[in-house]
Amino acid sequence: MTDSAAVVKKVAVMTSGGDAQGMNSFVRAVVRTGLLFKSEIYAVYGGFQGLVDGTLRKMGWDDVSGFLATGGTTIGTSRCMSYQNSFDVRTQVVFHLVSRGIDRLICCGGDGSLTGTDVLMREWKDHLSALLKAKKITEEVARLHSHFYLVGSVGSIDNDMMGTEMTIGCDSALQRIIEALDAIMTTASSHHRSFVVEVMGRHCGYLALMSALATGADWAFIPEAPVGADTWREKLAVSINKRRELGSRRSVVIVAEGAIDSEGKKISAEDIKLAIEEGTKMDTRISVLGHIQRGGTPSAYDRYMSTLVGREAVIAILGMQAASPTSPPIKGILVGMEGDRICKRDLMEQVALTRLVSVAMKEHDYAKAFKMRGHRFGAAFKILKTLARAFPHELPKNVKPQCWGVMHVGAPAPGMNSAIRAVVRMGLDRGHTVYGIYNGFAGLVELDAARFGWYSVAGWSNLGGALLGANRDLPEKVEGGMSKVAESIKKLGIDGLIIVGGWEAH
Repeated sequence: MTDSAAVVKKVAVMTSGGDAQGMNSFVRAVVRTGLLFKSEIYAVYGGFQGLVDGTLRKMGWDDVSGFLATGGTTIGTSRCMSYQNSFDVRTQVVFHLVSRGIDRLICCGGDGSLTGTDVLMREWKDHLSALLKAKKITEEVARLHSHFYLVGSVGSIDNDMMGTEMTIGCDSALQRIIEALDAIMTTASSHHRSFVVEVMGRHCGYLALMSALATGADWAFIPEAPVGADTWREKLAVSINKRRELGSRRSVVIVAEGAIDSEGKKISAEDIKLAIEEGTKMDTRISVLGHIQRGGTPSAYDRYMSTLVGREAVIAILGMQAASPTSPPIKGILVGMEGDRICKRDLMEQVALTRLVSVAMKEHDYAKAFKMRGHRFGAAFKILKTLARAFPHELPKNVKPQCWGVMHVGAPAPGMNSAIRAVVRMGLDRGHTVYGIYNGFAGLVELDAARFGWYSVAGWSNLGGALLGANRDLPEKVEGGMSKVAESIKKLGIDGLIIVGGWEAH
């Protein structure tokens, strides 16, 4: 009798559902990590249809050369209704796997794909029994492959899955959107136009929310935060008109494809366009970004994140082993990201939680759905609601105003202008005075500073470098030293400095 522990572990890897940048990086990591652990790795070509048709190919080290920087999924993806609807078809899938000695599957896809593979795991013993009855496999094969082991990772540009803070492909899609919005904003400013930009996100507003925050858009419509059915048109028009009165040359509104109002009615890009034109009499255009968000090469983050996740998926699946052929099924594992670290969760628990968000949306319990998206999602939305205002809130009576100075120390870096914009507007919205200090401490001692208003930082999110200027000089190196710095702070009436910079700043 063959000792199962001595058998080389064979693992299949597949991509399924909508393609996402980084899937190829994931497959590359799975193949090469598996080979390093002396396993055999088979790629399923064509997603679930490939499982049904038995289009599996044994992979070697060089077979995934070039995968890291290639967008989409080279091994293909598909949805397959026959797999979903037919037990006999799934039995055929099991035959294709065990006839090659495979009882382990790593799947990169969305919640539907991961649910489909979990069905196979739960039915595995029934399929083995059917194959034994049909005399397509032997008792020995059934014993050696008595369990099906499953590890999943989420490939989805929408970032709509529980159990991981970032899904494979989301960062790349967000980068595509930001590049498009940066281009749209320049032409919008040139013609004094309004633009309505539709992005993907049928059930999740992550892309719309984060792209609005990153580009300084004026408004974002997302499924998790429905706007008042009877009031949103008027509020949008008032906001845009006020911006124009204060000198804004363009207005950009971002809408997720699944955006709705408080009555659950879909809000389309065309609805928003009509609302702007009727309320402002301004020329308004629509830009639907569509599948450009999925295409192209993956971002640096998606390349290394999917590599780390793919490696961990292999380690996880090779470590799964039932105690005996009669042991109950071993639960599938979801490998994802929490902060900047790999995390592992119960696969179907996370799928169930993801679906609870959809249930909450259908039941119009938007507060619950919003909360389930997580702290980062909620914090981003709260910040956007402040930064995207046409003007700051009125000063609360119980708040004592302060005076802040904001400046750079060190070399310029991308994102500095976005940080300054956020500091200025968050400060002004709380009733504080904010001075922008130019050229670091050297500028401070020369009182090279300006009191900033709400629109002093308009458009800064889209600009590189450091508009305040960056200087590496520390207080002891500027003329007059620390005493001169203190004198300048006193003259400006500054209560505190907010410094955005490198290690020199600290």
